Formats: sequence, structure tokens, C-alpha cells
Amino acid sequence: MAALLETHALTAFYGDFQALFGIDFEVHSGEIVAVIGANGAGKTTFLKTICGLMPAPRESVRFEGEPIGDLPAGRIVAIGVAMVPEGRRLFPSLTVEENLRMGAYSRRPGPWALERVYETFPALANRRRLPSTALSGGEQQMAAIGRALMSNPKLLICDELSLGLAPIVIKNIYDALPRLRDEGLTLVIVEQDVSMAMRVTDRLYCFQEGRVSLTGKSAELSTDRISQAYFGV
Repeated sequence: MAALLETHALTAFYGDFQALFGIDFEVHSGEIVAVIGANGAGKTTFLKTICGLMPAPRESVRFEGEPIGDLPAGRIVAIGVAMVPEGRRLFPSLTVEENLRMGAYSRRPGPWALERVYETFPALANRRRLPSTALSGGEQQMAAIGRALMSNPKLLICDELSLGLAPIVIKNIYDALPRLRDEGLTLVIVEQDVSMAMRVTDRLYCFQEGRVSLTGKSAELSTDRISQAYFGV
């Protein structure tokens, strides 16, 4: 079965500094795949190259079989790839609902609209008229996910979903991911909470110093193997 998204020998640079070294990666339709690794391992850089926020060789990133490595971010959203960025990055001057509507700017057709987002995250419905700054951290994360869903993606990419959130909030957000998958989405999540990532994902990639140090089915990877790949010891 062909991959929905794949990278081949993907590299990335910040000026003369090389951040990614030959990343081979794939995710198939209906999967939830985790990318884990310590700070500085290259996880966020990897997501940026996929989403058009950093330049990549054209053929090194393919979506539905088509090369997209040189496409701008707006075009990548339009073909069905959406990203929930680290730190949420909501617009502070806008209400919750206005932030959600911003996600639909590409006018990509599909099932996700305001009411469906509110059904998925009921807490947002009660706060739709409030400024985004009035939300708790967990509610802001829900709003960021909802904004991405409003673009009607085929692939939803989430960067550091649990960062700075209380454990009960993290659980609630992660409980929503399988439901999103059941509704036809494919997901890639970057996460430092390895146990949480393994609980909801089908497969896992571990990055270390810009390289893939381990990959496999989440249910089959031992704690020792993950620790060795994560820390390089």
C-alpha cells in the first residue's frame, strides 16, 4: 500500500548548520504515527520541512505520491496537510471562533466546520465569543487543533501536544486522537511524553541528532530499545 506521506533521504539546513540527515519516513492512511526524541533531535525541523516552512528538495517529500518538497506552506494546506504548532500560536486579538475560522482560509471542501469542531471539543462552544487569551492552556490546545481541522486536512500534524499541560488535560486531548482517526484522519504527532505517545499510536520513529535512531510498531518496542535510541546509550 502506498504511503499517504513519505520522505526519502530528507535533509534540512539552517544556513551552514545541517539539522536533518537523510530522514526516511512514511505514514499510511488511517495511521497515527509518533515522532519522539530529546530536545534538539530535529523533530520540529522535520515537521517544518513537511509543511513548507523550511525548504526541502522537491523529491524528498511526497504526499499521495506527488513531490511537494518545494511547495509553499499555503499550497501544502490546500492539498490536505495541516499542522498544530508547538505553543498553539493562536491570534490573541481574535475570539475563539474567529481563530477557528482562520483555519478555513484555504476553502478546502470537507466535513469539518464550526459545529463539528464544537461537537468534538464542547468546551470551546461555551467560550466561542471570548478572546483566545481567556482560555486555559488545554482549551487553547483544543482551539489550535480545531483551527487545523477547519482546513479539512487528510493529514493532521501535531507538534508537542502535551507541552505545559496538566496530566488530566493531556489525557483528554489524547483520548480525542483515535476518534479523529476513526473519522478519516491520518495523524503524525511529535511528543516528548513517550508513554503517552506509545499508548495511542500505531508506529513510532525516534530521532537523535537529526537522524532516525529507531522505528517500529509502538506495541512491539521495548522500553530499553526506546531509551537507547532516545539517549544514544
